[in-house]
Amino acid sequence: MNESLLNYYEAIERASSDMLSAARDGNWDEVVKLEGACAVLISQLKQAAKDQALKTEDNQVKSKIMQRILLNDAEIRHLAEPWLEDLDNMMHGRSKTLH
Repeated sequence: MNESLLNYYEAIERASSDMLSAARDGNWDEVVKLEGACAVLISQLKQAAKDQALKTEDNQVKSKIMQRILLNDAEIRHLAEPWLEDLDNMMHGRSKTLH
């Protein structure tokens, strides 16, 4: 098993899971911080992948990790929608309450 590349995927998954926990808690500053950490990990993964490749049997592990990351991302986006709508309303001077 090619541990180093899979380690990157696993680290990205952990950061994604931590982002989801922060989003569930409404801690959007932490979500943004962890999003930055994910971006760094993804960049490092891309660099490492230039020099090595996953073995065929490791692609299945990678696929399962990616599926979990995508599920986390979908839930984070769902949780962020009301927050983003509120932000958009504030930016455009619209009140949240109806008169």
